[in-house]
Amino acid sequence: MERLFDKNTQAIFWNNNKTAIQRMLDYDYVIKRETPSVAAIVAPTSSNKFEKFFWGGDEIMVPVFRNTADAKAACPNADVLLNFASFRTAYDVTMEALEIGGFRVMMITAEGIPERLARKMNNAARKAGVTVIGPATVGAIAPGAFKIANIGGTIENIINSKLHRTGSCGLVTRSGGLFNELSNIISINADGIAEGVAIGGDRFVGSTFIDNMLRMEKNPDVKYMVLLGEVGGREEYKIIEAVKDGRITKPIVAWCIGTIAKHFSSGVQFGHAGASANADEETAVAKNQAMKEAGIYVPDSFNDLPAKINEVYTKLKNEGIITEIEEPEINTIPKVRRPKQFVCTISDDRGEEATYAGFPISSVATPDTGKSIGDVISLLWFKKVYPKWATDFIETVIKTVADHGPAVSGAHNAKVTARAGKSVVEALVTGLLTIGPRFGGAIDGAAQYFKYAHDNDMTPAEFLNYMKKQGIPIPGIGHRIKSLKNPDKRVEGLKKYAKEFFPSTTLLDYALTVEQLTTSKKENLILNVDGTIGILMVDMWRALGYTEEEIDEFIASGTLNSFFIVGRSIGFIGHILDEKRLAMPMYRHPMDDILYNVEKAEEIK
Repeated sequence: MERLFDKNTQAIFWNNNKTAIQRMLDYDYVIKRETPSVAAIVAPTSSNKFEKFFWGGDEIMVPVFRNTADAKAACPNADVLLNFASFRTAYDVTMEALEIGGFRVMMITAEGIPERLARKMNNAARKAGVTVIGPATVGAIAPGAFKIANIGGTIENIINSKLHRTGSCGLVTRSGGLFNELSNIISINADGIAEGVAIGGDRFVGSTFIDNMLRMEKNPDVKYMVLLGEVGGREEYKIIEAVKDGRITKPIVAWCIGTIAKHFSSGVQFGHAGASANADEETAVAKNQAMKEAGIYVPDSFNDLPAKINEVYTKLKNEGIITEIEEPEINTIPKVRRPKQFVCTISDDRGEEATYAGFPISSVATPDTGKSIGDVISLLWFKKVYPKWATDFIETVIKTVADHGPAVSGAHNAKVTARAGKSVVEALVTGLLTIGPRFGGAIDGAAQYFKYAHDNDMTPAEFLNYMKKQGIPIPGIGHRIKSLKNPDKRVEGLKKYAKEFFPSTTLLDYALTVEQLTTSKKENLILNVDGTIGILMVDMWRALGYTEEEIDEFIASGTLNSFFIVGRSIGFIGHILDEKRLAMPMYRHPMDDILYNVEKAEEIK
């Protein structure tokens, strides 16, 4: 892994830190990334399916998941985990992600993870070949390609520090604050950085100085390195050994902060957990001297660090190792951005031709395309291109439920309203308002309960007992007229079509075993047309590869009832137009069809 990140790197962001995510996306927009660097958000307590963020002056939607496994499954190309969990849960989140696999880099921002757990976590990551940045870090950056969260600060600071495009320096520090300061120093005294990592301030971090610098040694973008060490620990001596044995050949400019510690009479703890010298070799003065003796460029003080960086940069430039960097074009973030109030993911009317789920209307509308209303529904309702057997089934359902005569409640309401002189729209609405649990709802209910019984391996007898305990008649079972001896031809047609064209009909097969039991009690307790439609819809979605959770969501959201609504609207409109064509008068219900039971009102004194 020569480069830590590139312009195609994507991350899963654990914890919905909107400010940090927006900063990442603003950076993406400025450097003209084609894809957002944040592929998904994991927010265990959120009920949202997505969060909106600005992409320049426009907005994009980033999906939200309850757990890392679902996010990773949905975004397999996201190989970076940005762990913004608290110190209480950061360990568990990291270990779970390591078990899930597929992550190349993990960043852990929390500080204060118990050291025993930190060592265990880091050891597991090394065994898995995963680079861990942190704990207690602001992250890392590959300028012009990918940046983690808040590293580099604001967009203005990023541009000023030349972090918007690749430079020549590889920067490694413990401190996040000093990382930003050094990025600015390097931009003033050289041409910026090619890759930078703040490894974190905790005593035990996942990737150390030597890990990152050995990688930068292999990174062709890095021409020299800057190391900012600190008092405490022996990590800088590993760099010295790597220089001596030839594993690192690129020039290094280094300085260990904390030299002031020699002026204190007793040991002093600096800002980071690891910044405490427990032996003479761990003092900043000793380490600076050892690095200088190994041939590393070490200034006399931190104030002299900028000049030393410029010295090395100028030398490499004179030798032709570093060449002039052409400044790329960048986007500008608008000063005023307004969030959108509506979100649409199914159609777009902004171009020359409106589209259905990305397909121009003309590609599905005219007869020569060979597309049907079933294709349009699959695009606008499900954002999928369904195979012909599925779209033909959808059309069959719509045709099957289009009308059931003038006596049903919806048609009755529509006819009465039309006779009152109302418009087609008003009359249609009164009919549609009757659709619900008692009229059309059996499709939803059949899908829900038969699927539940099948998923829980209930026998037909157990299913009947379950429904009896619920106090609910089995939706989709029973007909007023039809029976085993007088079968419903609509049901027979649907079953025949499914058996011929569906890849499998597991739920229908189960429902037919239930029917055998119900009809043994009474002949008209057959699987009716509503039940057949609801059950076959589940079989269709299963065959199309939807998960059980997605199918449950379709059922819960009323998708099945929607097929009934679309189909029955055709019939309602037919009845409305029939009333208007016949010029029927205002309807008044016959009095002899009303049971009047009106008693004289009680007078309250």
